[in-house]
Order: sequence, then C-alpha cells, then structure tokens
Amino acid sequence: MELDQYRIIMVNLDPTIGSEIRKIRPCVIISPNELNFNIKTITVAPMTTKSHAYPTRVQVHHNKQNGWIVLDQIRTIDKQRVIKSYGKLSVKETEEVKRVIRETFVE
Repeated sequence: MELDQYRIIMVNLDPTIGSEIRKIRPCVIISPNELNFNIKTITVAPMTTKSHAYPTRVQVHHNKQNGWIVLDQIRTIDKQRVIKSYGKLSVKETEEVKRVIRETFVE
C-alpha cells in the first residue's frame, strides 16, 4: 500500500479521548517520505466534512465531497491503523496545507 506524503488514506483513529477526532475516517499523511518509508509510524491530519473556516483547516474536494483537513488535530499513528489508500491531494491543496502548517507550527 502506498503511504507517501500528501496521500489520502482511510484510518481507524479509535480509541480516542475527549475532543480528539474519532472513528474510521480519511486522513492526509503529512510526515515526509524519508520517515514514511523507513519507520512503522506515519503522521496524519484527519479529515472531516463538518467544519467551519478555521485558520488551521484546509478545505478540499475528495471522493465527490467537500471537506476539511484538520491540521489542529495532527497525530502520529502506527501503520497498522491504515485501512485503505486513496489518491493524493492536488498541487493547490498541498501548497495550502504546507502554508497552514508553516503559519501554525513554524512562524
């Protein structure tokens, strides 16, 4: 299964605690390929169809639905949680994800 950066995958996020995004849902891999291909974990940002335009969320169109990448809920998971692999983000969506990550976590 392809688990490269900016790929959309279906992940079982349970168990969770409190306000963490839960259940089986699509996520975007944000960890770099050097890690993705060499260790047993990946870092992902969950996706949801129910959100608002928060500064830490990126709107995307995936699987004939509009949704949001929730960059304020990034987490590292074991690859065993991955159920299925889908396509990748568009170039425009990828650039927006990078911008929001830089703005939120770097600057």
